Amino acid sequence: MQWPQYRPVAAPAARLPRVSTEPLEPSVPSADPGGPRARIADARLYLCTDARPGGRGPGELEAFLDAALRGGVDVVQLRDRSIGTREELELCELVADVAARHGALWAVNDRADLAQLTSAPVLHTGQDDLPVRAARSLVGAGVVLGRSTHDDAQAAAADAGPDVDYFCVGPVWATPTKPGRPGVGLDLVRRVAASRPATPWFAIGGVDAGTVAEVVEAGATRVVVVRAITGAEDPEAAARTLRGALGAAPLSGEAAMGRSPHESA
Repeated sequence: MQWPQYRPVAAPAARLPRVSTEPLEPSVPSADPGGPRARIADARLYLCTDARPGGRGPGELEAFLDAALRGGVDVVQLRDRSIGTREELELCELVADVAARHGALWAVNDRADLAQLTSAPVLHTGQDDLPVRAARSLVGAGVVLGRSTHDDAQAAAADAGPDVDYFCVGPVWATPTKPGRPGVGLDLVRRVAASRPATPWFAIGGVDAGTVAEVVEAGATRVVVVRAITGAEDPEAAARTLRGALGAAPLSGEAAMGRSPHESA
């Protein structure tokens, strides 16, 4: 007896779920009295640091952060692609503890999974990272979500996006922390300022004690810095100088006046 030939039927290919790029409905709370959104709106000085700022040795990060926060830093972000996930998780705990001592915010860079695991109040993403809506769907409505922008269209999209709580404009000048990315110049800062964004925004890239006055004159009321503080022998004094240069001018963005940036008038 000849058995019929067996022909296996291929299983259907697995289909990955599609992540929509449409904004969540609802996206974020319309009011945030005293919470992270209100605090990011009130912030002026945002510091990004690696695990060994300015070449400092292991174990010196805590003392460095204490000094910088005493000097007036409002938000601190750990950004170090050279360390592993385990070390980053441990350092996030340290950053969170130091920030809590000073009543400051702290941020995770790029990694929505780490933001979830560490209950970070702030997650910052770049243009090549997770789409905004995907990041929001992972971290939920309670986390402040920031976005990097490098031109007028990206800045306008961030301002209009209901899931973006703040955005950064830059790099104003080319910087070794972003190799290969040219500076966008002060003209972009001027154009963004002239557009009067409803969302809090920061100028970033090459901002230090020698250039901060130019950025403020161009219309920025908040800045993100790296080497201006991480490379300083006295990070507290460096932070205090920058904070003083930012002055007491009214902060830009409707959120700075106690409103959600996307709440209709």
